[in-house]
Amino acid sequence: MLLESLLAYAHIVAILSVVVFLTSEAALCRAEWLNAAVVRRLARVDLIYLAAAIAVLLTGVARTWWGMKGTGWYWQQPLLHLKLTLFVVIGLISIKPTMSFTRWRKQLDATGALPDEAEVRSVRKLIMLEAHLLVLIPLAATLLARGVWTR
Repeated sequence: MLLESLLAYAHIVAILSVVVFLTSEAALCRAEWLNAAVVRRLARVDLIYLAAAIAVLLTGVARTWWGMKGTGWYWQQPLLHLKLTLFVVIGLISIKPTMSFTRWRKQLDATGALPDEAEVRSVRKLIMLEAHLLVLIPLAATLLARGVWTR
């Protein structure tokens, strides 16, 4: 029971870290607030967001592997596959913002130029899409934890 609790705790901390850093990206990525410091901070925050997402994935896999229910039960569950699919979709959506933040930082370092307003708004829309999809994962998780639609 202690291992199960520690695995759940690690997973929750990782999830909260993803939420914090995705929210930070959404807050910082605004055309009206963008300056050199924010461009650099966005690149740094995005790197931490990536690390937190990897931690979510690793702790989630650890829970299926070493948790009480085990891989045999978890990997048969459609809601787990829904959670993973949403996670992958969010990860794929996050590629463009990550590439944009890196390009913006390099452009800033090379020329001192900031990205144009339209691009910033476009990237922010993707970040907001990630955030809205992220909200669905805990719904699937709570249903799964309570045996709803399980096999």
